[in-house]
Amino acid sequence: MTGIENVTLLRAIVHKIGNPTRGEELRLSLNTLTLNDGLLHKLLLKYFLSSINENELNRFTHLHDVKMNEVYQYVTRIFHDKENFIKHSNQLAQFLYSKSTHVKVKEGELCVVLLDNVPFENDVVQALGIFKSENKETFLKIFEHGESLEMIREDGINVNKPDKGCLIFKSNAADGYKVCVIDHTNKQQDAQYWVNDFLQVQPIADNYHHTDKYLALCRQFAGNEFPEQFNAGKSDQLEMMNRSMDYFKTHDQFNMDEFATEVIHQPEVVDSFKNYKKNFEAARNYEIEDEFDISLAAVKKQQKLFKSVLKLDKNFHIYIHGRRDLIEKGTDESGKKFYKIYFEEEH
Repeated sequence: MTGIENVTLLRAIVHKIGNPTRGEELRLSLNTLTLNDGLLHKLLLKYFLSSINENELNRFTHLHDVKMNEVYQYVTRIFHDKENFIKHSNQLAQFLYSKSTHVKVKEGELCVVLLDNVPFENDVVQALGIFKSENKETFLKIFEHGESLEMIREDGINVNKPDKGCLIFKSNAADGYKVCVIDHTNKQQDAQYWVNDFLQVQPIADNYHHTDKYLALCRQFAGNEFPEQFNAGKSDQLEMMNRSMDYFKTHDQFNMDEFATEVIHQPEVVDSFKNYKKNFEAARNYEIEDEFDISLAAVKKQQKLFKSVLKLDKNFHIYIHGRRDLIEKGTDESGKKFYKIYFEEEH
């Protein structure tokens, strides 16, 4: 998130959240943080907001009624009853503690922070941040000791990248608010307690979501299913990824039938792709539309993940941007593999 210079920290509090199955405690703070240090204020804003991607929006959900979502309830109380901020933050901490029973859930500090003047969708709004730090980094602290300087080791939190977090914008409350989520640890399906068990959020199905998830689908299909089902080599996988990315970069709208004709080509591969898409959606509990306006922000994000490099042992890297017909793979009489590359000009 950018443009955070004018964001105001209204209130913040830190609680200690353990794993009850390991006998670790829940420790609730009695008071909010003192926020009169200007440098600390800037560091906290960086920690809370620098990793937020306001394009990746989610909303609180519940099987019956979003008002029955526990975190949604506590967030709403804080927005409407700021004077009891500590009490409501305690409820958030207690609920997270009850959901921290998986063996892979680590003990950590939970910070609940109320923010004002947060830039969002061409406006400024209030927002509530919920962040949990699980991993500590070691740093050296130097201090004066008499006429000398001493050095000790301390463990602390890296302000550049929070482990887990969410930022709830005070917007669209009736539909479950608009929520940005961070989860940099415990990404295994069985340990996603932060998103699934605690927050209970689902992506908002907008153009950014569809573009982002379709490109992720293309990348995983080309890297996993395509070589397994059709014995495709690395260069074939890279070519399919490149064609997929080129389609999204050169079209304003996505159409599945058009995409299949221009990118996938073979009918049997198209059928495999559509079946893979169904499994992809089922595993993540959301659907991706087959027609939508392409989001350039999502394309830019996914482009960083699309690799076009063919790595050969530790000696050569071949960058493939297209024209699979100009690359020929073979094996010589001694059994060594080779690539033959055709070109017209050398730059």
